[in-house]
Amino acid sequence: MRFVSWNVNGLRAVQNKGFVESFLRLNADCFCLQETKLQAGQLDLELPGYTSYWDYADRKGYSGTAVFTRHVPLRATRGIGAEEHNHEGRCVTLEFPYFYLVCVYTPNAQDELRRIDYRMAWEDAFRAYVQDLDRKKPVIICGDMNVAHEPIDLKHPKANEGHAGYSPQERGKFEELLAAGFLDTYRTVYPNRKDAYTWWSYRGNARANNVGWRIDYFLVSRRLRGNIREPWIFSEISGSDHCPVGLDLIW
Repeated sequence: MRFVSWNVNGLRAVQNKGFVESFLRLNADCFCLQETKLQAGQLDLELPGYTSYWDYADRKGYSGTAVFTRHVPLRATRGIGAEEHNHEGRCVTLEFPYFYLVCVYTPNAQDELRRIDYRMAWEDAFRAYVQDLDRKKPVIICGDMNVAHEPIDLKHPKANEGHAGYSPQERGKFEELLAAGFLDTYRTVYPNRKDAYTWWSYRGNARANNVGWRIDYFLVSRRLRGNIREPWIFSEISGSDHCPVGLDLIW
């Protein structure tokens, strides 16, 4: 099966930048989106052969997640089971016979880490949520997790120490999530691959110069290690400040 995840930074905007062509080209069984930035009824997007499931933010034009799937799930849920974290459209979970698929858009700590306290509370709640799922069956987590885990995961680690997305607090919570029973699939297969990024600033010609960050992930339950066939970063696909990432699993 092929899974793809993409922070589209506004689905209505990326529709005019070749989204459907990229979607069809990637040929995913499950295609997960973050930062859709729309409400129900604001976009008429039907892709033949796919059923879609959405989590909309209460605030208009903000956040939002969605999953398009060829395989009808046993169950679809929104949020992470904690009322205080279920208003920003940040998570869609699909249950399939042999696994859970969790599409997540982790909150940004923002400039000067002004939202770090909320981010830390979210991290703890999200970790508890996926651990509970993992007790029942294996979990595939994907999305924009808004953190570069290690120095290899961003172009200028020294210059960004302590900044949003590379603060000790955020990196520490990512470590806690991995320690709770999950693998970063890209680093599992390519532990030393450099210059592998998924997000680039719109400033300073960053994408053309590949001055980026790897903040979009596929994590899986450790017991799926043997199912990993290939993780992907589709850096050639434009339309957003993020590129799609993918994971091929064998069953």
